Amino acid sequence: VGKAHIGYIPNGRVIGLSKLARVVDTVARRPQVQERMTETIADLLVSELDAKGVATVIEATHSCMTIRGVKKPGSLCVTSAMKGTFRKDIASRTEIMQLIYGGRR
Repeated sequence: VGKAHIGYIPNGRVIGLSKLARVVDTVARRPQVQERMTETIADLLVSELDAKGVATVIEATHSCMTIRGVKKPGSLCVTSAMKGTFRKDIASRTEIMQLIYGGRR
């Protein structure tokens, strides 16, 4: 269970917020590791939108961490994928991370 944060810099094509949620839901249905899911969502948005940049950050709890094994309730796994402008430009990456986390961290 978790949440996905997505930011993109359009290259002419803009989509509605519900479409972003639909992409996340569709990709998240498949069994996979969180790291791959994060990359897949970012790659899909880059290719489908021809976006100048895509940032995807996923925060999730994993039952294997909270119920079994190490039993660390409240453990959170955070993964990110930065593509295009967000990967190349530190100012853009800093801005998106500030929008996502604000004063939380």
